[in-house]
Amino acid sequence: MSVTTRVLLLHGALVALLLALNWLLPVYHHGNLARVMVLATYAMGYNLLFGYTGLLSLGHAMFFSAGMYGMALTVKHLGWTPAPAMLAGLVSGALLSLAVGALALRTAGVAFMIVTLMFAQAAFLTILYFGEWTNADDGLVLQRAERMLWGLDLTNDTTRYIAAWVLFSVCLGLSLWLVRSSFGKVLIAIRENEPRAQMLGYDTFRHKLAAVTASGTMSAAAGAAYGLLFGYAGASFAGVQYSILPLLWVLLGGFGTLIGPFIGTLFIFYLINITSGFTSAYMAVVGAVLIAVTLFARQGIGGELRARVWRWLP
Repeated sequence: MSVTTRVLLLHGALVALLLALNWLLPVYHHGNLARVMVLATYAMGYNLLFGYTGLLSLGHAMFFSAGMYGMALTVKHLGWTPAPAMLAGLVSGALLSLAVGALALRTAGVAFMIVTLMFAQAAFLTILYFGEWTNADDGLVLQRAERMLWGLDLTNDTTRYIAAWVLFSVCLGLSLWLVRSSFGKVLIAIRENEPRAQMLGYDTFRHKLAAVTASGTMSAAAGAAYGLLFGYAGASFAGVQYSILPLLWVLLGGFGTLIGPFIGTLFIFYLINITSGFTSAYMAVVGAVLIAVTLFARQGIGGELRARVWRWLP
């Protein structure tokens, strides 16, 4: 069996399993998994930049919230329906990531990380400053009538789950195509040795800018979908926490692997969900788990699977 066939079968099986779970899971886990799929899409966007290009960003919450507010503001203040509002969220994220990338990529290493964090904080403060439109800390609540997509009620559990599944499946397919393309191979070359990639004649700045834009746009798609499917857009989604979380999801799940973001998001979501029921110091438990992963599975769960079982895993 060829590598391509194995890759398609594995990721196709994951997509099929998630679809089947729509009819098998109890209500509580059904809703949780819908949320996990949207957040895993956000993690996939982050993974394109960190896992495949080697650029550590601490500001991805600005792209997630750009998509969320691009969608919510047009629905609330312009009366747009969900379809064009989702498009507005995508465009907002794409333009913001293009602008931020063009500026932040003038730096490298730790400086890039700090600059992205600064941009994210500026975006967070902008949301608070324009509280007349964004409703600041209280956020925007989308009513049921505002969440009707082509006649489908997104407040319905099954419809919401299928919508989250479609988003996750499409972004997984796009990520698979991207990382296996010549463009994706150049990104990996930049991650491994940028000076050598430049020596071979590749325009590394242009490739990195495209990676930032693709990553930001996918993150914005997740943000727009999250606001629409769960009916809320709040300033907290632009905070530092939502820039750190995708990094944790990708590190735990396996950076530079396609299934890693989903594994990490699912694991940490339920780890927080379960431990928060026993202690208010649940993040200390998450920290202990991450330390254990760093010590014993440095490539994350997906990376260890690739190293030990599926060496062909992209």
